[in-house]
Amino acid sequence: MGQQTKYIFVTGGVTSSLGKGIISASLAKLLQGRGYSVTIQKLDPYINIDPGTLNPYEHGECFVTEDGAETDLDLGHYERFLNIRTSQANNITTGRIYQNVINKERRGDYLGKTVQVIPHITDEIKRCVQILGNEYDYDFVITEIGGTVGDIESLPYVEAVRQLKWELGRDCLVVHLTLVPFLAAAGELKTKPTQHSVKQLLELGVQPDVLVCRTEHHLNEELRLKVAKFCNVANNAVIESIDADSIYDVPMLMEKEELDKVVLEKLGLSAEGKADLDKWRAFVKRHKETDTSVKIGLVGKYTELKDAYKSIVEALIHAGAETDVHVDIKWIHSEGIHAGNVEKRLGDLGGLLVAPGFGERGIEGKIEAIRYARENALPFLGICLGMQCAVIEFARNVAGLKGAHTTEIVPDAEHPVIALMDHQKTVKAKGGTMRLGAYTCEIKPSSLAEKVYGAQLISERHRHRFEFNNAYKEEFEKAGMTAGGINPDSGLVEIVEIADHPWFMGVQFHPEYKSTVANPHPLFIGFVNAAVTVRDKSPELSR
Repeated sequence: MGQQTKYIFVTGGVTSSLGKGIISASLAKLLQGRGYSVTIQKLDPYINIDPGTLNPYEHGECFVTEDGAETDLDLGHYERFLNIRTSQANNITTGRIYQNVINKERRGDYLGKTVQVIPHITDEIKRCVQILGNEYDYDFVITEIGGTVGDIESLPYVEAVRQLKWELGRDCLVVHLTLVPFLAAAGELKTKPTQHSVKQLLELGVQPDVLVCRTEHHLNEELRLKVAKFCNVANNAVIESIDADSIYDVPMLMEKEELDKVVLEKLGLSAEGKADLDKWRAFVKRHKETDTSVKIGLVGKYTELKDAYKSIVEALIHAGAETDVHVDIKWIHSEGIHAGNVEKRLGDLGGLLVAPGFGERGIEGKIEAIRYARENALPFLGICLGMQCAVIEFARNVAGLKGAHTTEIVPDAEHPVIALMDHQKTVKAKGGTMRLGAYTCEIKPSSLAEKVYGAQLISERHRHRFEFNNAYKEEFEKAGMTAGGINPDSGLVEIVEIADHPWFMGVQFHPEYKSTVANPHPLFIGFVNAAVTVRDKSPELSR
């Protein structure tokens, strides 16, 4: 809209996991619905350069952007809500900030000055925050600051926000997300945690402009006025964020609370009219009101931690809404599957998805689950390691290659049907060194992949070191597993499929990263449709 970029910071208090990412994405969706260009970035206080080397138990899923950045899972929310692509500039960690400053110091950029947290670290934070506004001309840059106010590691970020509030004036605004807990023994909501959280923020020199209060019960007018009075915010700037059935309800709840209107008025912009959420509402309606369901088994080794497969879960939700069916996910731990119980564990499924991952734990369970899907005409989708397991299973049980394995697990495997990529053989460092980001794939004519994508050339995101060993390609094709897609530059097999199976596909890439509310991924749509077909043919699976 040709205006000066406005910067909105979203901070959190009292406890983590209040939903700063969803509130940020919901506010962005409302502003986007009003015609503004919006992007969101995440500032993470940990010292890792990126979450690429973190165990999923530590931080959930590692999301990968088009340009190959390994980022926080909240960037997945940003993309799914806004239907825009993020990049390395959208996720900054303390480790990256310090790395940038130290690199500048080593080059002599500071001309002999003593390098300190203020001004050098805070200046670097401010520079990173403003890259998206300065270089991409967004109307709004929303910046979510990880952790909670008062954490030692987040202090430089809050100080940078304090400075930017002074420097940018009315072009900067702070939304503080806090908790209003309900104490069952007292039978009432308590505002003290919110008051103390805002007090901590004030001690650091930052006055929040808007308070978003997470709560299990509705806030009455008296309580809102009390919070406003004690926290120095306008009455209409105390926003209720009540627990929702689905994250996709939150934009509509925030619209009802007039969060976008309050933000626009405080930034000196017109708040007339309303955000256009018609397509969003239609999606939520389809997602919630479908009266049919299909059961999909998700096999992985982090099934007790749902955030480890966040993008896959959301992609299945998108595909379900698109096909007018509720996807009922059955979480299946791969370590608990073996030949003796596989039929009992998988017999009630309409489809099987084997998740990505690394390492040996649970891999034989994944292979056994895939064998069952292949032999019982169960629609199958394998992603990354899931695709590699499908190759190993086929090699062992169909192609007659006993001892087939991946060299990730068995370096001297008799038949290394999955092997380390050539350019990875000299790589020693772990962080940011895999095959990352978007690569093209040529689709084989008349393949299942062509039917699914309706295209001959696609682009998908990757995160792997190992690949299908092309030395076995001809042997596999003779046995019945074909390459449905190949990278035109490297010859890497990106897609494998079995022609005499109703729906069997393994992909080396991660299609889940590209699925959004506005554009559900065709691979997940095809997979869910195939599962529905199986359900409809099997009376015991229909309901």
